Amino acid sequence: MTHIHNFFPGPGALPKQVIERVKADIPEFNGTGMSLFELSHRSPRYQEVHDDASARVRRLLDVPENFSVLWLQGGGSMQFAMVPMNLLGGDKSADYVTTGTWSQRAIREATTVGRAREAASSAPDNFNYVPKQLDLDPDAAYVHITANNTIQGTQYHQYPDTGDVPLVADMSSDLMWRPFDVSRFGIVYGGAHKNLGPAGVTIVMIRDDILERCRRDLPTLLSYHTHVKYNSMFNTPVTFAIYFVRYTLQWIEEQGGLVEMERRNRAKAKLLYETVDESGGFYRCPIKPEDRSVMNAVFNLPTPELENTFITQAEAHAMMGLRNLPMRPGCRVSMYNAVSLDSVQVLADFMKEFQRTHG
Repeated sequence: MTHIHNFFPGPGALPKQVIERVKADIPEFNGTGMSLFELSHRSPRYQEVHDDASARVRRLLDVPENFSVLWLQGGGSMQFAMVPMNLLGGDKSADYVTTGTWSQRAIREATTVGRAREAASSAPDNFNYVPKQLDLDPDAAYVHITANNTIQGTQYHQYPDTGDVPLVADMSSDLMWRPFDVSRFGIVYGGAHKNLGPAGVTIVMIRDDILERCRRDLPTLLSYHTHVKYNSMFNTPVTFAIYFVRYTLQWIEEQGGLVEMERRNRAKAKLLYETVDESGGFYRCPIKPEDRSVMNAVFNLPTPELENTFITQAEAHAMMGLRNLPMRPGCRVSMYNAVSLDSVQVLADFMKEFQRTHG
């Protein structure tokens, strides 16, 4: 079987060791006589999996006791709606920092249920940086940021200081790439299908005092109160996705934790960006260096036609997922936790050879 170098932006590459563990559990899980797909979410065996997954999130990120860890559905996009639905009401407004496609969608959702304003935006400069100067409302219900922009290729390397206003972060594409101080946030959320598992489950961490501010007059499944009260099991959770994430979290711990993940990820990004920057302009990254994403590197070649040739030839050499979306034409390299340095080295070598033959 051909070895694929998986640079897709999501669902993204997953650890081969985890896939092998999952494969072994498919016919029968842990002596139950049933496939893991058949295991009831009300059974003690699944409860062990569920609780262990939450414990590993807490352990890896050192999540404070005054936070609840939730396992929800609907991806990060559902949280675009749930956050304002729970926290906006009356004359309350929220501040949003617009840094790309997903933050644009987040503020658009917020305006359907309440009032939201832009505290800053990098849209006039084609989202080539992360704004540092924010026009914040001290009375805002919260400030929302998108920690990493998968399409635009920017990332927060220092989170903004929002004073007494709670900071809410969409970390769908960079959760668990490095340690960070969870206590600085009111809510952190992220779909698992970038760094942690298959599509279907979203991790949400919400601080107790923020939960107390949440409305109680919402439909049951759209209320954070429901999911905290029932430990994310008011209805049937996505058991397989949570089970898979639990194994991935275990793998991260076995590899040396988030400190080791950060070391590996920075090494991959350094190699890729050095290849771009040392090409004499053949490859061009439009992002300000200090705001370049470690997870999703974007670059362009001299012409769109040459980009198409580059991507086609890369695919012929088993390097997949390099085409970006129309919002940011060009190439994109997604380097999530499970993408190896060896794969990035193969790509870097290919880039140098492609420049030699086409430059």
